[in-house]
Amino acid sequence: MIQSAIFGGGCFWCTEAVFKQLKGVKSVTSGYAGGIKENPTYEEVSSGSTGHAEVIKIEFDSAETSFDDLLTVFFATHDSTTLNRQGNDVGTQYRSIILYTSPEQEKEANKFIADLNQSGEKIVTEVKSLEKFYEAESYHKDFYVRNKDKPYCQLIISPKLEKLKEKFYMLLKN
Repeated sequence: MIQSAIFGGGCFWCTEAVFKQLKGVKSVTSGYAGGIKENPTYEEVSSGSTGHAEVIKIEFDSAETSFDDLLTVFFATHDSTTLNRQGNDVGTQYRSIILYTSPEQEKEANKFIADLNQSGEKIVTEVKSLEKFYEAESYHKDFYVRNKDKPYCQLIISPKLEKLKEKFYMLLKN
C-alpha cells in the first residue's frame, strides 16, 4: 500500500538525497509545509516569514518499508535536538518536523520520540498534522544528483549519504 510521509530535517536538498536511496520509496518531492502562507516561494520560506519548513514528501510502499524504518533514518540523519537549526542553516524553515498524514503516523512518531527521550536525548522535533504541502520549484528537484560536484553537496550531503550506506545498508535500494 502506498503511503505518504512528510519530514523536515533542515535543507530539503539533503533529506531528498537521503530518502531517495531507501527501498520501498517510490518518490521524494521537496516542498514547504507547516506554515500559514499559501503557495509560498523558496525566497519567502527562506526569509522565515511564512512559518513553513523545508520538507520532503515521501511516497513509500508500506509492504517494502515501514514508517518506523523511515523514522529511524530520519532521526539518524539530522540533528533533532537543536531548535530551528541544522549545521549552518539557521531559522524556523530548517526546524525538525514530522507532519503526519494519519493517526497511526502521529502515534508512531510520538512513541519514537518518547523512546529517544527515554534514552537521554532531548528531542525538539515538532509533530503535527499535515494541513497542506506545497511543492517546491522545479529547480530543487534532484538537486544533489545534478550538483554532486558543488562544494555544498560534497561537504554536507555526500557525508550524510556515506553514513546512510554504512549504518542502514539493509534499508537501501539494490
